[in-house]
Amino acid sequence: MASIMVCDDSPGVRATIKRSLTSIPEVAGVSTTASGEEMLARYPVELPDVVLLDVQMPGMGGLEALRKLLDLDTRARVVMLTTGEAPQSVAESVTVGASGYLAKDASPQEIAAVLAALVGGRSGADIPQQRQKAGPSLTEREQQVLRGMSEGLSNAQIGKELYLSEDTVKTHARRLFRKLIVSDRGHAVAEGLRRGLIP
Repeated sequence: MASIMVCDDSPGVRATIKRSLTSIPEVAGVSTTASGEEMLARYPVELPDVVLLDVQMPGMGGLEALRKLLDLDTRARVVMLTTGEAPQSVAESVTVGASGYLAKDASPQEIAAVLAALVGGRSGADIPQQRQKAGPSLTEREQQVLRGMSEGLSNAQIGKELYLSEDTVKTHARRLFRKLIVSDRGHAVAEGLRRGLIP
């Protein structure tokens, strides 16, 4: 059984994720916070097993909140919440110490799988490392497209650099998403960094 703290500035997102979490039998309790500051103030009191932390928030952003939380408790387990925006922030969060990442519209089944990977195993292995152990390698073109994503380039800009049409870039992007088992650019960049695919 795991206790979860959800930190997101959107009341709608907090309510949706809390609903999903309460439908998972392994979840013992859910608390919500509306800012990084509130999360940091309540964490030492509640000591949740996992914190679900929004990547982009007004005021203290998710990355800064993550750094401060890990300074507070190096064993804190944090999963970043993303809608696919700010891939660099998602990627940096994972390299700083986040255990993984979830789309805000993830299904209860997807959330349960992530929580099981975090708190279910004896070692508490994190999600990206589990994915890292196996999986097909990317083609040179797919790696180039992934590198462009990591630099914040649009599909059109990536195509211009690689002398490819935007549609061709989208095709390569879809293939690398499938290979990395991700659903958006932010996840792809974070996963690429974890696997050492982005220099």
